[in-house]
Amino acid sequence: MMDCTDRHERYFLRLLSKHVMLYTEMVATKSAIHGDRKKILGFNEFEKPLALQVGGSNKDELSEVCKIAEDLGYDEINLNLGCPSKKVQKNKFGACLIKEPDLVAECISKMINSCKIPITAKTRIGFDNVENFNYLNSFVSKIANAGCKTIILHARKAVLKGLTPKENLKIPKLNYPLVYEIKKNNKNLEIIINGGITDSKQIIEHLKNCDGVMIGRAIYQNPYFLADIENKFFDNKTVPSRSEIAEKLVEYVKEEVKKGTRVNQIMRHTVGLYHGQKGANKWKRFLSDNMMARNSDFQKVDHIMKVVQNNEKANQAST
Repeated sequence: MMDCTDRHERYFLRLLSKHVMLYTEMVATKSAIHGDRKKILGFNEFEKPLALQVGGSNKDELSEVCKIAEDLGYDEINLNLGCPSKKVQKNKFGACLIKEPDLVAECISKMINSCKIPITAKTRIGFDNVENFNYLNSFVSKIANAGCKTIILHARKAVLKGLTPKENLKIPKLNYPLVYEIKKNNKNLEIIINGGITDSKQIIEHLKNCDGVMIGRAIYQNPYFLADIENKFFDNKTVPSRSEIAEKLVEYVKEEVKKGTRVNQIMRHTVGLYHGQKGANKWKRFLSDNMMARNSDFQKVDHIMKVVQNNEKANQAST
């Protein structure tokens, strides 16, 4: 997710989950090729398994990015066919490519022939007034015939004109049955469902019809949701507590500050750590007052554990 899943957010999430696949923000091909690669594509080995999500429609550029990503050690490259923003459309990538299945197939084929790591695609289920099984199934088939065997379907269509990206995440209605139908008719493909998934009960239901689940905003808003996922779906009984996560994160902040990272660049991702818990407001207030400004005082990091310990006591007393 743009402005969300940067390397600091991914490090934070990996403290919570050993098993889930993490995805980068969408990176445009030209940025990946001509930009500061260390800044744009760099990651900590601790984040793996990690997929690079790329946006583009020039098959030669996409091919070059695949080679770069493979050399850097990414585990997967994901072609974004779902972002509906005007800027993305202007540069001819994202959701507008759903209208050009032949071009997408050419791009996928070139990407697959450029590297040995998996190439996957993430797309909406339709666009504007097009939302039906025949079109989506044909689109999926062309991607599959090009060699892509894992397709992530965001169960909403993209409205390319008239809605902002934020509105596109809420206004188009979710259509899970259409995704299920695609899986039913494409048993040889790995179909992963995405969109509006907020708890483990929903995951269980989706896994009856699909091969996997992708979750974005619900994890960003409530990161400790990952603890429940680790426990229920990966049988991991050793997920760290919130206080243990915070303690490890403080160590990370101290190391990153030495490299020139600002405190707020990391801590802005942790606002939801106590989501639904007693002390959540105190946590948010402490971050807002001390950790979120561009020039936040690094020394205030040492006070985080006091807030955490008070929160832990409050939650223990209420159970």
